[in-house]
Amino acid sequence: MSQTFSALKRSEILEAMQAEKQDVLIIGGGITGVGTAWDASRRGLKTALVEMNDFAWGTSSRSTKLVHGGLRYLKQGEVKLVMEVGRERALLHRNAPHIVIPAPMLLPVYKGGTYGYLASSVGLYVYDLLAGVKRKERRKMFNREKTMEIEPLFKTEGLKGSGYYYEYRTDDARLTMEIAKCANRNGAKLVNYAKAEQFLYDNGKVVGVRVTDQLTGESYDLYAKKIVNAAGPWVDKVREKDHAIVGKRMLLTKGVHLVVDYSKLPIRQAAYFDVPDGRMIFVIPRDGKTYIGTTDTFYKDAIEEPRTTDADRDYLIDAVNAAFRNVKLKASDVESMWSGLRPLIHEDGKKPSEVSRKDEIFVAESGLITIAGGKLTGFRKMAEKVVDLVAKQLGAEEGTSYPPCSTDQEVISGGETGGVSYEEYKERIIREGEGLGLARETAAYLYSRYGSNTPVIYNKIREWEKEAALDVEQKALIAEVHYCIEHEMAASAVDFIVRRTGLMFFNVKRAREISESVLHIMVDRLAWDEAETERQRERLNKAFETVRAVPAKSYPGQ
Repeated sequence: MSQTFSALKRSEILEAMQAEKQDVLIIGGGITGVGTAWDASRRGLKTALVEMNDFAWGTSSRSTKLVHGGLRYLKQGEVKLVMEVGRERALLHRNAPHIVIPAPMLLPVYKGGTYGYLASSVGLYVYDLLAGVKRKERRKMFNREKTMEIEPLFKTEGLKGSGYYYEYRTDDARLTMEIAKCANRNGAKLVNYAKAEQFLYDNGKVVGVRVTDQLTGESYDLYAKKIVNAAGPWVDKVREKDHAIVGKRMLLTKGVHLVVDYSKLPIRQAAYFDVPDGRMIFVIPRDGKTYIGTTDTFYKDAIEEPRTTDADRDYLIDAVNAAFRNVKLKASDVESMWSGLRPLIHEDGKKPSEVSRKDEIFVAESGLITIAGGKLTGFRKMAEKVVDLVAKQLGAEEGTSYPPCSTDQEVISGGETGGVSYEEYKERIIREGEGLGLARETAAYLYSRYGSNTPVIYNKIREWEKEAALDVEQKALIAEVHYCIEHEMAASAVDFIVRRTGLMFFNVKRAREISESVLHIMVDRLAWDEAETERQRERLNKAFETVRAVPAKSYPGQ
């Protein structure tokens, strides 16, 4: 059932969506939207999805990049949530091992800190039990001496010991992309840069959406039996197109993350620790860098491009300098940063970090189904609830029946391991790259992004073997960009540098080095004229700007 997922075919896909009434049309191409498209298409529903920007453009590329097991929710008494996200995390690691990777976390215990030694020990034990953590990853407790040996950078004053447990890190935008590809191969039609402008009605019931292609200006009327609003921070804006919002509404909080070179914060492994105001933050080593996060503040400004302020940046720098010995981070050490918005459901009187991360479904009088709240880790279960509701409604109205959710049984795009262990398969793919003349580092980088789809990029490199004017590393970049255009609907240089590769966040130096080459490759492949090329260059320059801090006084609402 797999079909094209190419940026070169966007107009054709939109025309195909318009030509046939869908069973379900989803608005929003973040992890919740593409997860819903994956589940619906796998059950045999005729499924379409539109996203006004790029896939994962909002929260799903600006999260903490952790597939949390939910330790924090235990503190809030959300036992069921801990159990659910623990199971989901294990599933994601099994089905997408190239982008959901174990990251042992050290939790230092200090006199007078949030967690005492006994409370930490019991809390982590209960967490392991509820989350179904596998035996080799269960928590360990260390005394003061062992803690100092494992992580010499921790400040020693008041240190009593530490808890050692597992989280999993991910690339949120890549995970979203791989899930979109799963939906596509199951028959769903998905298009980015397609904005839902207004709803279409019949007798007061929503029956369709007028969509504008943001790249061509063309409009399309798309009809569906059921319409799902999965627009993340934008869900209320979409609901307002249908009717005035009554009852519960969204509450946005902002989370900020900083990236520094590993040499500036050379922690031996990830850590999660107290800060003076009672919150907790983490530091995580990754790809020669260390990243730091996160803040949690109410947000009421423009949601399109939440920016990091000087005050946000300094808060995290001060927290790190207070927690680690001989670490004297300065603002100038920060190479890049990002801000993401958490789309939560408003609860009166709660602080940002106390607001529940639970998801909820709202059904409007018009029939519009909205899914709101939730977490990256729980996206598959959120999708299951939405599709269960859609299937139930269609069953009542038409007498049709659909099978239950089975996305837990599908290996996620890029997650195949060829019947051998993950490590063995990864080594096999890296060696294949080395056989083409690629540096081991380049082959490993490609595998970490594309997993078992990497050989498709290698095949492209082989096509250009006789091109003597290009060295193999240049061919690899061209092949990678082509792959993202033709198989991941990358329609701009920003799509590639920010979301398909993550280079803008974790290797901004490399992002700058290749940005002009990426533009040239895309000009050639997507046939941009001079004016479009210049627009793309401006967008790229703006993207580089957004990974820098802005003074708080120049940023409204701070």
